[in-house]
Amino acid sequence: QVQLVESGGGSVQSGGSLRLSCAASGYTYSTYCLGWFRQAPGKEREGVATIDSSGRTNYHDFVKGRFTISQDNAKNMLYLQMDGLKPEDTAMYYCAADDPALTRYCAVRLRKPDFSYWGRGTQVTVSS
Repeated sequence: QVQLVESGGGSVQSGGSLRLSCAASGYTYSTYCLGWFRQAPGKEREGVATIDSSGRTNYHDFVKGRFTISQDNAKNMLYLQMDGLKPEDTAMYYCAADDPALTRYCAVRLRKPDFSYWGRGTQVTVSS
């Protein structure tokens, strides 16, 4: 059974930083796609960043140069370093793992918030 548990959210002022973590269990594949998504109140869920088993990363334009997705395979951890936070980054952030059969589409899957497995989310609030 796949389980994803996010942590690290909180409240910061504009320009601040946060590091989100996601502990994954039960998701052990040689090829895979992991991602961070977010959803603000009244808005649709949107992709933030993805990373695949080859280490290739992909970012939505609105976070390029500010956020960094990374992984620690030994610890089964996924991270999202968020710098230069803006009030518009305020949202619930979700860790997600995709069907391993779709790994080759990982970059494109950033635009498809229908990954197979999801965490419960961690709230990020940025004040101006």
